[in-house]
Amino acid sequence: MEYALDIDGAPETVPGGTGILLLHPSTGETDRIDTDFLKSDTDRFLVVSTRTTAREVSQKLEHYDVDERCADILDTLSIERGYSRRSKDHVSYVSAPDHVDGIVSGVADFFERTDGKRRLSFDSLTELAYYADEDEALTAAERILALLEDNDAVGLFHLSVEVHDQDVLDEFATLFDVVIELDEDGTTSVEY
Repeated sequence: MEYALDIDGAPETVPGGTGILLLHPSTGETDRIDTDFLKSDTDRFLVVSTRTTAREVSQKLEHYDVDERCADILDTLSIERGYSRRSKDHVSYVSAPDHVDGIVSGVADFFERTDGKRRLSFDSLTELAYYADEDEALTAAERILALLEDNDAVGLFHLSVEVHDQDVLDEFATLFDVVIELDEDGTTSVEY
């Protein structure tokens, strides 16, 4: 299965199983790239959020005019922070943002429940590394990339260049088929 990409400098399409790493400055315009990725050429998508709550993800999707009827959200923050969890069919929760097995299980569950063209946004590996550690974040990325491959889906994973040492950035980059670097001014460069 081929998936369209609406990202400057990236290939027009990528095959199912492709993992895309988005390297960005902490203050970068990642929402635009993320939502453009989610709204094109897809039947269902999953947003795994270790950075914001499901409510904030929903607000972002609405702001960027992404069809939330196609969305599932895996919220890793609300339970640990004690926020109220509004019951919705398309929102699931993990007990804490460092619960790697729960996150991977949530992704696997999404693929078991859905079919067609599916996309995943992981926002962000940096936050997962903050809560769990960099090795756990690398392991989680590897496990989720294997799920993308098994399910003919594509995924976009966020990683901040300002937080990690270059050797860590390089280690993450080796896992991915496409690496997009977002500059402070909003321009992108792509390695495929």
